[in-house]
Amino acid sequence: MSPSEVDIETLPEAVQAALEQETDAALQALCAEHAAPDLSDALEALPSEQMEAFFRRLDVACTADIYAHLEPDHQTRVLHALDEDQASRLMSALSYDDAASVIEGLEDDHAESLLEALPDDDQEALETLLGYPEESAGRLMTPEYATVQPDWSVAEAMDHLREHHELAENVNTIFVVTPNGELLGWVRLKELLLSRPTTSVRERMHTDVVSIAAEEDREEAAHRISHYDLDVLPVVDDQGQMLGIITVDDVMDVLRAETTEDFHRMAAVGDIMLSLRDASLGLLYRKRIGWLVILVAVNIFSGLAIAHFEAAIETVVALIFFLPMVIASGGNAGAQASTLVVRSLATNDITPRDWWRLGGKEIIVSSALGITLAAAIWVSGNWLGNLEVANAIALGMFFVIIFGSMFGILLPFALTRFGVDPAVASAPLITSVVDVVGIMIYFAVAVAVLGL
Repeated sequence: MSPSEVDIETLPEAVQAALEQETDAALQALCAEHAAPDLSDALEALPSEQMEAFFRRLDVACTADIYAHLEPDHQTRVLHALDEDQASRLMSALSYDDAASVIEGLEDDHAESLLEALPDDDQEALETLLGYPEESAGRLMTPEYATVQPDWSVAEAMDHLREHHELAENVNTIFVVTPNGELLGWVRLKELLLSRPTTSVRERMHTDVVSIAAEEDREEAAHRISHYDLDVLPVVDDQGQMLGIITVDDVMDVLRAETTEDFHRMAAVGDIMLSLRDASLGLLYRKRIGWLVILVAVNIFSGLAIAHFEAAIETVVALIFFLPMVIASGGNAGAQASTLVVRSLATNDITPRDWWRLGGKEIIVSSALGITLAAAIWVSGNWLGNLEVANAIALGMFFVIIFGSMFGILLPFALTRFGVDPAVASAPLITSVVDVVGIMIYFAVAVAVLGL
């Protein structure tokens, strides 16, 4: 089967077969015929030794893009398997932002030795990027970009771009700077191509430039690119001098990582940096057991709350029958509300100052939900018990739904207020708290209504 006949599903087997051949012709053909992301996925499906052999046998001209698309744990594993010269050439072939991302995941000794093996220019550029805070826009940017000056003619600008195009990661949007590097505006390559050669860059320059400071959070960079529909975002220092650019593919990786992190936290799971497929049994156990133990301890109070109302339960046994339904409904309502708020905060759809507006809206919504669910459970209570019991459990359901919803919607705002990631307002945490308080509300209402 020729490389062109290999589909994505059978690509791992094709790579495996090519690795078994004595020559590298089949491997090189696969590199030429298939996209780098597809080949990286295929390699991750193979045993580690075969993945490592792939990168040892082929030149970096073929493997660099494939390596850049590997998951971080696989990148580290491959780098450890290469000798110093191979590792150095591979790092030099990567864009600076990709290389910085790889190096920051290495142990200090390995990272230091790898940096020392790189050419001086590469070493200096990477050390500059790694000097920015870990979650900052500066750590995410690449210093490989092309600029033009406002007083140049279009012909001069095009000559400059032709001469330096290999050094720039993106030339669709070109930034206009002063001779000392201060950012003034931007111009599209298309606009230069369609302009007369004698036209000045200043005449085509747009001054509504959107930029980000190197020390700002990388999530803010993702937000600005999304909000302003940009393909590239310039990074500047405190004096407005241009330092680098952040491209769409960079922020896609950020959004993916942040979304995964939020999902893990909302499920009360610790951050898992590895692919789930490659995570060990021990790692999965350690990441999940902590919160589960905490939640077990929280739920002990549920038992104490039930024990406190033991006399009421003995008098009206039907109360215990409806308890799971009421408590589960309150927890589900709270989880729904918190999920909506956490996601909206993450996408900047709302701000912490909107808590009172959303809280007021949730009172109305949760009341409507409570009335609907109370009516549904009232029918069951009247059928299995009597009118008084039906009234008690319906009123209990109403108040539990309101408490669960309000707790779920306000907790993320409270966490944000104290500088805690709102994703910590996980569904298990909310349902556990609602369990305890909901039981107390449910039985307190029943005792009051039934006169127990």
